Amino acid sequence: MDDGRLLDYLMNHDELMEEKVAFYIRDIMEALQYLHNCRVAHLDIKPENLLIDLRIPVPRVKLIDLEDAVQISGHFHIHHLLGNPEFAAPEVIQGIPVSLGTDIWSIGVLTYVMLSGVSPFLDESKEETCINVCRVDFSFPHEYFCGVSNAARDFINVILQEDFRRRPTAATCLQHPWLQPHNGSYSKIPLDTSRLAGFIERRRHQNDVRPVPNVKSYIVNRVNQGT
Repeated sequence: MDDGRLLDYLMNHDELMEEKVAFYIRDIMEALQYLHNCRVAHLDIKPENLLIDLRIPVPRVKLIDLEDAVQISGHFHIHHLLGNPEFAAPEVIQGIPVSLGTDIWSIGVLTYVMLSGVSPFLDESKEETCINVCRVDFSFPHEYFCGVSNAARDFINVILQEDFRRRPTAATCLQHPWLQPHNGSYSKIPLDTSRLAGFIERRRHQNDVRPVPNVKSYIVNRVNQGT
């Protein structure tokens, strides 16, 4: 895969339209549906693991790095949080068993980033970011989403559910109106990619390998303090 990462490819567009973002989210979701049909959770969906294949007539996304993937069976699996938590689901941060729905959450965060160029839960520290994730504390600021359709916002809202049991499956996500080709609901305003450039640059300089210590105890203490 020599063609680079998906976000870098999108940055090279003269005009990045919402419909193009939906096309690639649908592509990623179809790959995820295949994995989930095999009862495999990827558990590390983030921009760095999404590559673009330009060797075919219609460029497609390749989902890579299955090092953290697990077969979801009757045994509960606790997935340890590594590095920056901005794409991690609440159950990963809280140290409770993961599910196929854990991947769906990450797609919701990814969609938000691709449309706005900013991360929905990112805060000044990893601990504060974790708190925002667990509280599902995000919004659609006008300055970032003024050119984004209501259908796209609804897609994100449907996915970013704190309870993984309320998140749609990959198959259900693919039936959402926003992912239907040529549905007419897409915004016709080109997306502002200047913030996306900053997002990509920041991610290049961070380390996603080191474990985040004591996050669970930090969250419990904050909740008990009522803050």
